[in-house]
Amino acid sequence: MKAFDEIDPVAAAVYFVSVMLVGMFISAPMIQLFSLLGAAAFCLIGGRGEIKSDLGFYIPMFIMIALINPLFSHNGVTPLFFLNGNPVTLEAVIYGIVLAVMMTGILLWCRNFTKVMTSDKLLYIMGRAVPALSLTVSMALRFVPMFKRQMKKVSAAQKGMGLYSSKSYTDRIRGALRVFAAMVSWSLENAMETSCAMKARGYGLKGRTNFAIFRFTLRDCIFTVTTLLLLAAVIGGYALGYIDFYYYPRISAADINAGSAAVYVSFAVMAFLPFMIEVKEALKWKYFVSKI
Repeated sequence: MKAFDEIDPVAAAVYFVSVMLVGMFISAPMIQLFSLLGAAAFCLIGGRGEIKSDLGFYIPMFIMIALINPLFSHNGVTPLFFLNGNPVTLEAVIYGIVLAVMMTGILLWCRNFTKVMTSDKLLYIMGRAVPALSLTVSMALRFVPMFKRQMKKVSAAQKGMGLYSSKSYTDRIRGALRVFAAMVSWSLENAMETSCAMKARGYGLKGRTNFAIFRFTLRDCIFTVTTLLLLAAVIGGYALGYIDFYYYPRISAADINAGSAAVYVSFAVMAFLPFMIEVKEALKWKYFVSKI
């Protein structure tokens, strides 16, 4: 995600909000499929190792969601078989699969959001409008990884001192409680140091200025306008009924025409925009390297 990380935070936020709004509120199967594939392609940009480590969570979740709906929802007019006297319908199975695709896609988009929209970017976006909220969100996002790193250090230090080297559960619980007590003290001390540092730097004083390293360039403007135009095309097509799709009581036929094709292509381009940006930058880099 190196190239996309250079996009202005405002432009990136507009993109994420747009693609997740469509993914959450439009249940057409093609829209959900493009949302999932686009999010997965975005994740691949960050490294294949991260995707492989997350498959153990996403695949069972996908299967569980796909199975839960037909087991508990018996709507539909096409029964496949009966389970304990209750019909398992084709409509419920298809809707369960689409729901699983939707949930997985949205979770992947949220994962991409947290990767790209770091605490400094969120502070930049909300700093002037809601400074207190932006500071709270930024500190919370920063505190979680700091807490994990410090907890590993404390645990390693106590193990090095031999405080809980045995394998008994009682000793492990005592060691965990000692680490927890140390982390509570560290958290309070860190909060006091942060408060004193902010006060010394004049945070909250009237007339205090803010510095930001981000600049909204022509490239960011083009990216934002492209995102909004694609979003308008998708919402307009949905409002006109080009991609209407129903699962109950009977699965509606997919009406493919010029209008629906335009909507699907617009959202596909929107979903794969980060991936296309990364591919473009990678090809440009290889071209310049070949000229050396």
